[in-house]
Amino acid sequence: MFILLTFLGSSPLLAAPPVILVLGDSLSAGYGIDREHGWVRLLQDRLKQSGYAYQVVNASVSGDTTDSGLSRLPYALAQHHPAIVIIALGGNDGLRGLSLAQLKDNLTRLVTLSKQAGARVLLCRERIPPNLGPVYSAKFSEVYTSVARQQQVPLVPYFLKGVADAPALMQDDGIHPNAQGQPGMLDNVWPVLKPLLVK
Repeated sequence: MFILLTFLGSSPLLAAPPVILVLGDSLSAGYGIDREHGWVRLLQDRLKQSGYAYQVVNASVSGDTTDSGLSRLPYALAQHHPAIVIIALGGNDGLRGLSLAQLKDNLTRLVTLSKQAGARVLLCRERIPPNLGPVYSAKFSEVYTSVARQQQVPLVPYFLKGVADAPALMQDDGIHPNAQGQPGMLDNVWPVLKPLLVK
């Protein structure tokens, strides 16, 4: 989707393509792999192959929590003016056993700020290892459902579906997908993202 701009006495110019901003943690930053093989880069390729003229900006930082993502989001919104924001944060909150009330508040604020900037929002649910207990894990997962419902934004049910439980697709740490696991992550995001796209 390009916008044609015409100025008096000049040739028509093509406006910059709309931006998809990915705000995530190590799962989206390409931890442990060549960033060119990460799912965010693969998203850029799929958009082009599917006829969507979007620029994907990866604003993901390894180790980010929702709190640190929240501190970075206003600048990213002001700099890139995204049409779509993909929020893929929270896993590090869970690994550190942080307050679920704070997680919900931060995710809500991330969505709200993105909407106020005029962006459509997609939320990706992350999950945590079971060592923190089934009750915490279940409540952690419910936070995403609650925020998506209350804010009326689409939700990727599980970012690592079909990847996290396949050792061949994971790095040795058992937390981060390897290069072979990245297409599966994109496949989980794509059907939820596609209805937000405009040609």
